[in-house]
Amino acid sequence: MKAVILAAGYGTRLQRDLEKEQSGQFQHLQGVAKPLLPVGDCALISHWLRALTQSACVDHVFVVTNALYYEAFQLWAQDFPSVHVLNDGTRNNEERLGAVACLQLAVNQFAVNDDDVIVIAGDTLFKEDFSLRKFTERVAEVQRKNKEGNLVLSYQCKDEETLKYGILEVDSDSRVTCMKEKPLPSETHSRSATRPLEERDAPGNFLSWLIERRPVYAHEISGRFDVGNLASYTECDRYFRETLQNPDLYLI
Repeated sequence: MKAVILAAGYGTRLQRDLEKEQSGQFQHLQGVAKPLLPVGDCALISHWLRALTQSACVDHVFVVTNALYYEAFQLWAQDFPSVHVLNDGTRNNEERLGAVACLQLAVNQFAVNDDDVIVIAGDTLFKEDFSLRKFTERVAEVQRKNKEGNLVLSYQCKDEETLKYGILEVDSDSRVTCMKEKPLPSETHSRSATRPLEERDAPGNFLSWLIERRPVYAHEISGRFDVGNLASYTECDRYFRETLQNPDLYLI
């Protein structure tokens, strides 16, 4: 199995927040790619690499970034022999390719279309209940039913939060039957949330396309940290410094 980590974003919201922030407490974060932000005792993306390495669930990790941050990721990757860093060639937010195009770039560049692929958002971490071991076991279970089966993570959201996310409707076997984009609470009984659809950063659009063509199953977790602005970054960092119970087993 291979892993592709999508890390080609420019973090424009976070950088705007840092420019406005007056205390100077976060000055060291200016110009740092979101996956390389310090979270707890290491870079955000390093939590993934530690777990992927220790669990031995993948043999290669492909990180797709941009020309602005390429050298920083190359320097970071020196500590992880299984990592290959790919430059998408863009230098600013207006040129960005988007998540699906970056995924295709990695598939084409490294010829990974003949193996199963775990796709990871480089600005995202999960709460402590997520386990790569359980996830890969569930993948194997899904593919015993159908070799073309796929697995997507979801988590329960509140009624008022359906307008923020893509909402997955599933059957009794947790197979996804449809995805509703940011529905009203009254438009669906499901509260199984996944990343929202966005025109340029389009993993949700890809998921909607995939559901109609291949079996897709939902694997529920308790929640995630999606680092988008300074508030979400500080919340994530606080969790890893104050709440995380067993750092040595995190994600494994």
